Amino acid sequence: MAAPLVTPMLDRLVNHSWLVGDPTTPGRKLGQRVRWLTASAIVLANGVGAAVVICFALFVLPKPDGVDDPEVHWSNLGLALAYLTVAMAIGVRWGLRLVEGGRDGIRGWLEEDRQPTPAEQLRVLRAPLRVVAVEAVLWGAAVVCFTALNSVFSVLLALGVGLTVALGGLTTSSVAYLLTELALRPVASRALATGAPDRRGVPGVTARWLLAWALGTGAPIVGLALVGIVALTSVEIDESTLAVTAVTLSGIALVFGAIASLLAAYATVHPIGSIRRGLAKVQQGDFDVRLGVWDSTEIGLLQAGFNEMVGGLRERERIRDLFGRQVGREVAQQALAAAEVDLGGVECEVAVLFVDVVGSTQLAATRPPREVVNLLNRFFGEVVEAVEHNGGWINKFEGDAALAIFGAPGRLDDAEGRALRAAREIDARLRERVAELAAGIGVASGTAVAGHIGAEQRFEYTVIGDPVNEAARLSELAKARPSRVLASSATIDRANGDESSRWQLGEPIELRGRGVPTVVASPR
Repeated sequence: MAAPLVTPMLDRLVNHSWLVGDPTTPGRKLGQRVRWLTASAIVLANGVGAAVVICFALFVLPKPDGVDDPEVHWSNLGLALAYLTVAMAIGVRWGLRLVEGGRDGIRGWLEEDRQPTPAEQLRVLRAPLRVVAVEAVLWGAAVVCFTALNSVFSVLLALGVGLTVALGGLTTSSVAYLLTELALRPVASRALATGAPDRRGVPGVTARWLLAWALGTGAPIVGLALVGIVALTSVEIDESTLAVTAVTLSGIALVFGAIASLLAAYATVHPIGSIRRGLAKVQQGDFDVRLGVWDSTEIGLLQAGFNEMVGGLRERERIRDLFGRQVGREVAQQALAAAEVDLGGVECEVAVLFVDVVGSTQLAATRPPREVVNLLNRFFGEVVEAVEHNGGWINKFEGDAALAIFGAPGRLDDAEGRALRAAREIDARLRERVAELAAGIGVASGTAVAGHIGAEQRFEYTVIGDPVNEAARLSELAKARPSRVLASSATIDRANGDESSRWQLGEPIELRGRGVPTVVASPR
């Protein structure tokens, strides 16, 4: 029952794009948003650290005898309020200064709306570490101040309070790193859009989870160590104090452990979720997908690698599409599937359709070249659509003529009937949609050799044999016939009954170059 509940929660978590912003936002506006989020992250981190210190000081840290004086409490409370206020103000101002870097840092290239240099990219990726350094300095100073204050009352108290404040500094630094990393994601996305720089000095996924461990697990363990250290001294710890200490440490471990784990999980799952969704789109055939690269860890390199992979697939698909349009999709698939392409061919039974424009010489002489090209494109558009609709493919364009093949390279049921049907359909389309042009169409069938012809450096897939020559001669003869479509009687005999019944046989004619008469047929 847990999985159905956890999966939707994670899906909602990784789809909260508003948490990382839109990297296409104008640079100045994006800078303002990131500045506000970074300042909020610093304030929130200090608040979490202060809460940890207060919980430890009140409920966990055993007090030496004689230090329960109100003066001790009020002195520490007053210093805590004053120092926390000052530290937050300094931390926000100092942290933003180190993150933005003025005109030479993040603010410069954002406000200029340009791509950052490699040095500026590294400044973005190292920004969370700079905030951690600021918090470490401020909380280190707090350790010194609180230790000095409490040493006036008791050395043991000073030791306990100093360690407690150090624990708060560890917590603050961990939370500040995780929150600042999230706050800077829109800037990181824009910075990494042109590629990831050398990541030297940039923490990765390991550091992120170690910080989460330090916050969720390390802090309670340090608390237990503090209690153990105090127990080794002359301070007496009763059972109720130990019970309160155990409950408090357990609560801290549960609450802050959950917060730290959630932050680290979100920082890790969100980019992985984007990659998962990108892969789903690629599997559906969408090669235009591009991921935003915002993660500063190794996962960001994975996002960038995904974009490079999809770019390669997109280029390969474009080449495949162009290749298929050049030589025919079936031939292209056969060539791509083969380990290597051998010159030569195999004998096979094919049906051949040849279509040639009537009066092409006069057409080129009486019309502007661009008009002729546009007219031929309309003409070939109808031819290609009719041929492919009936299962054939265009083997080649020869000026104002086209050669279509049915039955090679793959076997095709009723290739002859399909070629005859395509011939009738082409004639009907041209008469209706390209009335400016007339064309002779010839259909023949028989045994031919289909394969790759040429040289190792340059070759093409084609069909050579008597059916090709016969179809060309029939096309030439059909130009002078009213029907404009002629086929050999052998092709009619091989076609299925439904298609052959639509044709009528005519007289035998000796076609040029063949030496034997051919009985021609035309559509009824």
